[in-house]
Amino acid sequence: MPTLLLFSDVHGDREACHRIVEKAQEADVVVGAGDFCVMRRNLQAPIDVLSQIRTPTVLVPGNAETEDELEEACSGWEESHILHGDGCTLENVSFYGIGGGIPVTPFGPWSYDFSERQARNLLEDCPEDSVLVSHSPPKGAVDRDSKGESLGSTAIRDVIEERQPLLTVCGHIHGSWGEEATLASTPVVNAGPEGWLWDVPDADVE
Repeated sequence: MPTLLLFSDVHGDREACHRIVEKAQEADVVVGAGDFCVMRRNLQAPIDVLSQIRTPTVLVPGNAETEDELEEACSGWEESHILHGDGCTLENVSFYGIGGGIPVTPFGPWSYDFSERQARNLLEDCPEDSVLVSHSPPKGAVDRDSKGESLGSTAIRDVIEERQPLLTVCGHIHGSWGEEATLASTPVVNAGPEGWLWDVPDADVE
């Protein structure tokens, strides 16, 4: 039963990144659900801190950085695995990732966003009994902003209900940081920047 360290939305906060590096020593796999910088700027600085992690680490891009930008920033970090429409297996657990803002945000051209239709295509290969890592939360779960508006993705909700992952890790909506919900039988965690240790239940994973 591996232990995961879940986090999201450090937004360039190097102190938050240092705390994640410290907590990573307690985990078997680290999971970062996007938004490592702010508005596509200065991504390398937080990644330089996080790359001190020597635990296998799964990352998805947020809407504040693109997949290509994250790949480039992490190019020297051997323990990192960047996922976006694909997956990997670590510690006998299957992980599948999707990044970006879903649905499209109102933030304009700097934001790395996807429509619900694009998200459904990216999620086609998500396996059952995996850990789904999504920057954006599912519609109706840990997706309410500070005004109480539900801003999550219907595509992500649908794939959770269809495939029933072991766990869904997300971020993006700051008003729901540190909250947990359940969809079908799947726990959904909006991790936030503080870091959240989570024990994955045993599953039959090839």
